[in-house]
Amino acid sequence: MAGGTFATQGSDPRHAAEGAITGSVVIICIVAASAGLIFGYDVGISGGVTAMPPFLEKFFPSIPKKMAEAKPNQYCIFDSQALTAFTSSLYISGLVSSLIAGRVSTTTGRRGILIIGGIVFMIGTILGVVAVNLAMLILGRLLLGFGVGFTNQAAPIYVTEMAPPKWRGAFTTAFQSFLSGGVLFATIINWFASKMGENGWRFSLGCAGIPAIIMTVGAFFIPDTPSSLIQRGQLQKARQSLNQVRGVDSDTEAELNDLINYHEAAKAATKQPYKTIFRRKYRPHLVMTAAIPAFQQLTGINIVAFYAPVLFRSIGLSLSGSLIGAIILGFINFSSAFVSAYSVDRFGRRLLFLEAGVQTILCQLVLAYIFSAELGTAGTSSFSKGSAVLVLVLLCITSAGFGWSWGPLTWIVPSEISPLEVRPAGQGICIASNFLFTFILSQAFLSILCKMKYGVFLFYAGWVLIMTVFVGLFLPETKGIPLQEMDKIWQDHWFWYRFVEDPSTDYANMIE
Repeated sequence: MAGGTFATQGSDPRHAAEGAITGSVVIICIVAASAGLIFGYDVGISGGVTAMPPFLEKFFPSIPKKMAEAKPNQYCIFDSQALTAFTSSLYISGLVSSLIAGRVSTTTGRRGILIIGGIVFMIGTILGVVAVNLAMLILGRLLLGFGVGFTNQAAPIYVTEMAPPKWRGAFTTAFQSFLSGGVLFATIINWFASKMGENGWRFSLGCAGIPAIIMTVGAFFIPDTPSSLIQRGQLQKARQSLNQVRGVDSDTEAELNDLINYHEAAKAATKQPYKTIFRRKYRPHLVMTAAIPAFQQLTGINIVAFYAPVLFRSIGLSLSGSLIGAIILGFINFSSAFVSAYSVDRFGRRLLFLEAGVQTILCQLVLAYIFSAELGTAGTSSFSKGSAVLVLVLLCITSAGFGWSWGPLTWIVPSEISPLEVRPAGQGICIASNFLFTFILSQAFLSILCKMKYGVFLFYAGWVLIMTVFVGLFLPETKGIPLQEMDKIWQDHWFWYRFVEDPSTDYANMIE
């Protein structure tokens, strides 16, 4: 299996290694990218569970009372800080653990982080299933977040370091594909669980253990990345890992020597990546690894991912109808990830970012108009059936645009732009930034919806405009560029060149 290739190799073995896809690298990257399953499942499960009456009656009894009112304010039915804490608590612990994971990975390697994260996630799943009060429920969510913080830190870097440079974008998109698949799987489970009566929510939370077991067990059977093994002084294992993923016909010794030289230069430069990344020469890496994941959440995707069933119930759909709507959204998001996998290494990262920005802004503006026309500011009117269907269609279009742009590219770009010496720190900052903004927005969204009414869609449209302009001006194209040569894009950029040193000069200085 390790020697078979799916891509035609040329006469130059080293060039072939950059573009060859072996059966082994496909299987290995799929196992690592399946970490997205546990994150996606947890994203998808919370919205459906928080729409189930037995769950609400047990842990959040004030919400069913609001729903029973004669003319409830549709914008404010689910406005509960305790309810949003159930969703957002995962992300505050994920923020902390993602920063810890960057340091731990230098000792355990990328694979070790995946295993640790998976085990902690399974413990959190068990605690959530047996919860009898809100404290137990949120403690379980905190453990889930700790596990997700570890796996999200390791998986994108693992795939980036293992994939052939020519197809790095497509391989790293697999993480988002699994994430979207996890969301879809969760929404389907929620639909079945809603029919199970009083303890259906326990079934929904318990099924999170399925993707966790798949990833954790799989991680025991894959090698660590060559870069991680070299970083820990295990050169023979690094050679074996590289031979396994590149195939027997490739000049792996040349690539291995490049990685060793690159590591020695990085090692000579720094032993403190979290301090180093704040140096002036790493300014573009720091800005991008912090800004891109923050912008991902400011697209408004948390409306779709976390609260779709809640939102659908707010506009008058039944529990079953709201969960079916969430399933449709999950399917669209999952399918669009394959569009990204096809396009990202053909058309580049920037084009997908910019196109989706325009698409999302238009949808948010139309959604604001519909909510304004149907519910006004009082929120006591009923939504017409036609408008409810149109809301679903617009959310599907928004979800599709996210699925082929900000969804996968948030994991691809930060993991590929950071030099080896600051890569664990860069990915840790990326995940921490993502979790920080996810926590803030998921905790605040239902309150924002209650206070801003339909203006919440204008709020997100404004942010999407800002981030689209940001990408157009400040993000260079990274398509097809080997990781060892990524510094050159900053040297040639109209703005960032003033912060970075000449790559060849800097590399030589580190060697000396």
